[in-house]
Formats: sequence, structure tokens, C-alpha cells
Amino acid sequence: MYAARTSTVAAAVRLLRSQPDNPAAAVTSSRRLYATATASAQPNHNNGNSQIKPDWNRAVSEAEKIVGYPASFLSLRWLLNDEIANVALHLRRLVSSNHPLLKTAKGLLYDGGNNTQAWGLIVLLVSKAAGHRDVESSADEKKSGVLRTQRALAEIAEMIRTSHLMHNGLLNPDGLQFAREPAVAHNDMAFGNKIALLSGDYLLANSYEELSALRNQRIMELIASALRDLAESAFVGRRDAQNNPLPSPFEPLDRPIGSVVMRHDPLQPSGPLGSMPLTPALDDWTKRNVLSAGSLLGKVCQGTLILGGHGEQLQKKGFLFGKHLSLAWQAYLDLEPFLIGSPYSLEIFNLTSAPVMFHLEHDPSLFEEIDKGVNSIHDVDYIKVHEIVMNGPGVEYTKQLQKEHSQKAMEVLTVFEESDARTALSNIIVAMDRE
Repeated sequence: MYAARTSTVAAAVRLLRSQPDNPAAAVTSSRRLYATATASAQPNHNNGNSQIKPDWNRAVSEAEKIVGYPASFLSLRWLLNDEIANVALHLRRLVSSNHPLLKTAKGLLYDGGNNTQAWGLIVLLVSKAAGHRDVESSADEKKSGVLRTQRALAEIAEMIRTSHLMHNGLLNPDGLQFAREPAVAHNDMAFGNKIALLSGDYLLANSYEELSALRNQRIMELIASALRDLAESAFVGRRDAQNNPLPSPFEPLDRPIGSVVMRHDPLQPSGPLGSMPLTPALDDWTKRNVLSAGSLLGKVCQGTLILGGHGEQLQKKGFLFGKHLSLAWQAYLDLEPFLIGSPYSLEIFNLTSAPVMFHLEHDPSLFEEIDKGVNSIHDVDYIKVHEIVMNGPGVEYTKQLQKEHSQKAMEVLTVFEESDARTALSNIIVAMDRE
């Protein structure tokens, strides 16, 4: 049992901040505090030292102990797999080529001290928090609280997500300018494309194989629709010659096409997000990120509740939790380059990130600079764009966006009984707060 209890996440965060020299003890003492948070218990980060934040890695590490499973499909059996070993050997050839696949591989294993490969872990935590009912299970499954099929679905989610990231790293060599010998550099880039394509295809094929082994038609339909959304996300808005996304001029929320009124978001009726009114920028950002990530995590969380024998009402809650958690995480990542002192502030950042999108809605004149990237995003003056966005309202709007989606995800958690798994999910949500 833990020494302290309270009904609000704010109290848990204050406890974390009161022990900056001993974060491990603070996290341990506050785990139960998070689990009892209700929908109205939004973390209060205005008290104490705002520089001390809950630790993401510790939240993930504690969660892994609860489910007894690693956060990524990159477990021992995968690392010892012959095909994966061959891919690792081929990657060595790309070290001097600066191919995007190298950055993708690095991010999958280690990304600045943050364990970002936690999708499978989220699925397992949702499975354990909800439990299973009227489903045949072995003694080990009853003890762990997670079914074998639910573990398989968690791996499937990781494989699909990773294959999507690898495929997104494909380059168009004909549109590149090389500083070294063009013929050699062109061949290296082409080779990198082959590895990215085949590695992504290998993971995707394995995910299909594991998916078919579940022998569940409803799960097949869910994952198929998530894959459709992933494919559709690549065709949203403008792109440069390398298929990097560019913001498009915002269109009205309701646009008549003949006699039909089209809504932008195909997965949920558009509407305000908490205290944030629905605007074209918010609608555009939400559509892009629901299709590219939120749909998959939401539908996998929904699927694991189907495997657990739960009803449609709880299944819908599972989808909403995965979707809002994914969008909160994306807003968290979008903020990174725009935080004071961030090591990523001088790097090329996503021009369709929330701070940029919100600023464009506030000041459309920024499109003049962004439109220079129609052929290549490298033609954009990122220092200029960064400075303009930092001096506008986009960063604060994005912080509010992240809080709203975190709060929505926290609200869904109240449908689960108090448990270590629910506590771990709450810890992960609070650890994403940028305040």
C-alpha cells in the first residue's frame, strides 16, 4: 500500500515536485494519487517549481513492471530474428548516407532518453485495467490479467506503427542535391529506400500473419480500417517533392459540394474541444493526426476490449481513450521545438505541427515563407518561421490543446476500476504535461 492518497491529480503533481532530489520515491508515493483522479481533477501546475516535471521514462518503466512485458515489440525474440539481424547489417552501409531510415531506427530504439515506443504497452495496460469476462483463459492469463490474444494484438499495433514510420522514410533520389559524389550518394539513397521498403513490408506482413491467427473477424475489420486511415493520411494537404507535409490554406469547416455538406473529420463529428472552439486549424490538425496515428491506437484499444469480452459501450470508451492519448502525445511532440532551451529548437521541425498551424490561422502572412517549400521544405527559412511562431499565440494554444486531450483521456479512465494498471495509464498522461 502507498502512504499517501488524494482524489486529485494536482495533489499528485505537487507531491512529485516536493521531492526533486528523490523522484523515485515521489513517483512511488503518488501512483495511487493518479489513479483516483476524476474528470474534474485537472493537474494544477501553477504551484511549485514549474521546471520539475513528472518523469516519462519512469512512468513507462513502472507500467512495464505491471504488465510484465516490454514497451516495444523489439523484444529478445525479435532482435535474434534472422531477418532483423540482416536489416541491422545493411543499416551499417547507410551510416554515411544520412538516409532518414537511420533516424527512424534510432528513434525506435532510443530517442533522447525518452522511451517513445509505448503503444503496445498502452494496449496491455488497457487490457489489464478492464480485465476480461466470459472468456476462456489459462491460469497464467488469469494471474497476469492479460490474454495471450491481447498480447498478440499489442505486438501487431507496434509492428504496424513501426512499418508505417519506415515507409514514411522513403526518399525521391532524383529530387535531391548531393554534396559528395552524386552517383555514389544516389546509389546509397536508393539502397536505403530498398531497406526501408522491405523492412516495413516485412513487419507489415508479420502483423497480418499474427492478425489472422487471432481468428476474429471484428478485429480484422478494425485493423483494416486503421490501415486505410494510415494510407489516407499520406494524401492530406500539400506535399513537397519528398512527400513532406506542408500546411494548406484553411477551408471552411462546412464546405458545400453540390448539395452535399462535407465534414473534414471522418471518425468523429466535429465540435469544440473542451474550452477550445473548433477552428479550421484545429480541424485540419486533428484530421491529419487522427488518420496517421489516433485511429490505429484507438482501434487497437477498442480491439483489445473486444478480445476481453466487453460490451460495445466500453469498446467505444477504449477507442476514445486511445485516440485522445495519441493526440495528446502528438501535441506534446509538436511543442518540443518551441520550448525555451529545447535542443530541437534549431532543427527542422514539422511545418504542420500544432504551433505552426495555429499561428497560420492567426497570421496567414506566414504562408509566404512556407510556400517557398513547395519543391523542398529545406527552402523554408526555419529560423524565421520559428521566431515568428514563438512570438505568436500558437505555442500557448498548443499547450491548451495538449491539456484538453489529456483531460479527455483521463475522463475515460474513470470507467475502469481502481487498479495498478489504471494508475500507470494516469501516470503516463500526467508525464506528458509540458508545464
